[in-house]
Amino acid sequence: MNCKISRNAAKELKLELDKPENEGKLLRVYVTHSHGDHAHYGLGIDVPSEKDVVVSTDKEIDVILEQGNEFLDGIRIDYFYTPEEGFVITNPAKGNHGDH
Repeated sequence: MNCKISRNAAKELKLELDKPENEGKLLRVYVTHSHGDHAHYGLGIDVPSEKDVVVSTDKEIDVILEQGNEFLDGIRIDYFYTPEEGFVITNPAKGNHGDH
């Protein structure tokens, strides 16, 4: 499985992961719902279970993904400051290039 994190997203995620209450936990990306050929995603701070795979990224952030979930393979996590500040998760490998 593969996950990419943009520079802006990594900066924001590291701030959250470095908090004392998140010590020993990792970033989790999950599918909130899927329909047709694409999915919508959510983020959380969690610990992996036996149903998960932990993926290392080039931004030194390990990400928990549900093993075997095809919508999670190839995701990209971005963080935008405008027009609205926040995370955007897409999966270009599945043709999902943003919300509709």
